[in-house]
Amino acid sequence: MSSSPSVWSRLRAGLARTQERLTERLGAALDLPARLDDATAAELEEALIAADLGVETSRTLLGRLRDRLRQSDVGRDERLREMLSQEILDLLAEAPPPPAESWPRVTLVVGVNGAGKTTSIAKLARRDLSAGRKVVLAAGDTFRAAAIEQLVLWGERLGVDVVRQAAGSDPAAVAYDAVKAARARRADHLILDTAGRLHNKEQLMAELAKIRRVVEREAGDWTVRTLLVLDATTGQNALAQARAFLATAAADGVLLSKLDGTARGGMVVAVARELRLPVLYLGVGEKADDLVDFDPREFTHALLR
Repeated sequence: MSSSPSVWSRLRAGLARTQERLTERLGAALDLPARLDDATAAELEEALIAADLGVETSRTLLGRLRDRLRQSDVGRDERLREMLSQEILDLLAEAPPPPAESWPRVTLVVGVNGAGKTTSIAKLARRDLSAGRKVVLAAGDTFRAAAIEQLVLWGERLGVDVVRQAAGSDPAAVAYDAVKAARARRADHLILDTAGRLHNKEQLMAELAKIRRVVEREAGDWTVRTLLVLDATTGQNALAQARAFLATAAADGVLLSKLDGTARGGMVVAVARELRLPVLYLGVGEKADDLVDFDPREFTHALLR
């Protein structure tokens, strides 16, 4: 991720509420020489859980901190903030690496209704346009006329083509047309919206598998990826939905949306550790430019600055 001031400031602003919650609960303990007596450990665990790292991930971090303190040199004056930051970085490093960048490609964008898929698609498109890539969008959420209209509106704002059919059409047919159109127009990136899906709706999950098969068949030598969009404001509920979703369908990475509207930014750590999926992007605002590539070090600095 670029380290430009604008990107850095957007990430910091997006994580401000999470960072404030952590520092409010831990106070001066973050900047004192690291120690983990029972009171500090209890406060730290509560702060991490409140920031939505989840119980399992929070306890793993505490265990690692205790091990680190036992192994550190006597008299070492390392702050709790520094130690916690390093342990979060180490946890994030254990997640699978992001897939290699390759073009041209098709990205299927999936997730439950309300997760922010359509706005996230617009942000991905803006990101590609800024890099000089040609983008085509596809309105594969044919269940809702409003979803088609919203994507068409974004296409007009961004100046990109949108492949669509009437509401109620077969989404796999939209996907077929979209791949054909993107290849004919020599696009670099086809971004395909899909209907919001709940893991327990077998028909919708089967349809998603059909869309993926059609795309892979028609895409030829293009890379095909599935990007799972999760709403950060729903915290551990989104994590539970994602686990169930991944039990029946595959994803290649996660885009965590609405990070600017929540104090649950620690969910990024839980996603990376518990879903075993790379976090690829963070949505940190409502504008088309408010998307940053996920970088573990910059994320951790913003979380514990």
